[in-house]
Amino acid sequence: MARSSSPGGSSAARPRSLGVWSRAFLAALAESCNVAQAARLAGITTTLAYDTRRNNAGFARKWQAALCEGYDNLELELLHRLRSGEVKPDAASKTKPRSFDNANALRLLAAHREAAARQRAIRDNDDAAAVLEGLNTKLERMRERVLAAKKGEPDGD
Repeated sequence: MARSSSPGGSSAARPRSLGVWSRAFLAALAESCNVAQAARLAGITTTLAYDTRRNNAGFARKWQAALCEGYDNLELELLHRLRSGEVKPDAASKTKPRSFDNANALRLLAAHREAAARQRAIRDNDDAAAVLEGLNTKLERMRERVLAAKKGEPDGD
């Protein structure tokens, strides 16, 4: 895909390196679960984000992990709001405090529950694989020490 300038003629429309913008994009995606907002904050287009996800398996995995984190955060915020209640408008105030649409938040969580659960299972499996690899490494070192000790002992024992 050729890099082009933005419609306004600026040549800074698309950063050249994945590392330059991807960390900012993924952090914003984890914070908001909103691709357009994350792209804007990272200084890229949503097209670049989606194209990169489609063509880069590592980035696609990080994207899914960021969404999973974002939905975990959304769930925690929603639970907090449901437990502690919402701030109601003050009669003396000229501005209304922000109100939240819990019904839409719940629908959003329900729509992404399966994907988030799948990503958690992948993450947990990766953690289990790392633990197993660590145990295997430790066992191998123990075997090597036992073999080295046996080589130093007389053959009669």
